[in-house]
Amino acid sequence: MEIIPAIDLLNGQCVRLSAGDFARQTTYDANPVVVAQRFADAGIRRLHLVDLDGARAGHPVNLGVLEGIARCTSLDIDVGGGIQTDAALAQVLAAGATHVTAGSLAVREPVKAQAWLRQHGSDTIFLGADFRGEHILINAWTEPSSWTLTAFIAAYLAAGATTFVCTDVSKDGLLQGPSLATYRGLVQQYPVARFIASGGITTVADLEDLAEAGLHGAIIGKALYEGTIELADLRIFL
Repeated sequence: MEIIPAIDLLNGQCVRLSAGDFARQTTYDANPVVVAQRFADAGIRRLHLVDLDGARAGHPVNLGVLEGIARCTSLDIDVGGGIQTDAALAQVLAAGATHVTAGSLAVREPVKAQAWLRQHGSDTIFLGADFRGEHILINAWTEPSSWTLTAFIAAYLAAGATTFVCTDVSKDGLLQGPSLATYRGLVQQYPVARFIASGGITTVADLEDLAEAGLHGAIIGKALYEGTIELADLRIFL
């Protein structure tokens, strides 16, 4: 299972939200490039970079941070947040992203998301399934959509997607454990998909449980910043 630290960007700084609430944010570091370098120095190979400013603005805002991380590390970077147009996609890839996560766009404009999959391939275009309960959320987690989590996954598997970043917004940033039963169910229902779990991961035991359940990857955010998981703890997974 791939270990993927997260850097969430707000006002260019490294922050974490609680349950997706912009009013409940904690700033952890003013220099996200330094944070990314710390991950790389520990042997981490992947990074999940979320442009929260971009998610609210509807277009990428923190391209300079992405460029800095790509220039200063060899991390394989997955970027999400505000990537709504062909031009925005091109900007993010040119700035150093290896993968782009299509979330809200994939709900609102499935024809465009499917075109991206055909043009760039499923190794570049990931699908962002941000959910609360049974439904997908959009627009920086502020609006429920009519899509259920399982219908979304089934539709995009049929369209050629392979990798799904599944974030339980109700768990995100709360350090209360991941939605293990949901992820187990998804792995069993869609064995050909690669699921990356996000939200609530708190301990090394959580990571062991997700690996046993067959998750392709696990995104760790607040647990690293609060110290409930140390970078040294991750060596067994690297």
